[in-house]
Amino acid sequence: MSNDKSTEKPGEGLRSLRSSAAFRVINFELYAKPNIVIMSIGLACFGIALGYIAYMRSKYESMGYYAAVDKDGKEIFEKKKSKWD
Repeated sequence: MSNDKSTEKPGEGLRSLRSSAAFRVINFELYAKPNIVIMSIGLACFGIALGYIAYMRSKYESMGYYAAVDKDGKEIFEKKKSKWD
């Protein structure tokens, strides 16, 4: 054991271990500190995308369409048909 004071701090995880530059470049997310601004922008964009999908789905359903599964397994929207027509 060496008597050197280590610069490792509790909670640093992989940042405190010695590794090659290639490993750090390939696995950047393991060494980057969390950024609350970027995370909040990403969550907002994800929420907007989910909201838009829900809006479009409700819009088609209010027009009389319903989600059906095609022979190939794809989901398609078809107009509701009455058996009496």
